[in-house]
Amino acid sequence: MPKLKTKSSAKKRFKLTGTGKVRAAHAFKRHNLRKRSNKTKRNARGGMILTAADARIVKSYMPNA
Repeated sequence: MPKLKTKSSAKKRFKLTGTGKVRAAHAFKRHNLRKRSNKTKRNARGGMILTAADARIVKSYMPNA
């Protein structure tokens, strides 16, 4: 059986925590920030943990992680 390859786009965007959850960056923080409220920008700081449904998809992209 051939080696399973990790999708390059997934390894750049996601990290796995020690307990197996998937960490990702918040969206909507690149441009047009003047029209977003301070609350929206503040809540988008740091990272977030993906939901179980999304995490399952991302983990299938990273079989060796």
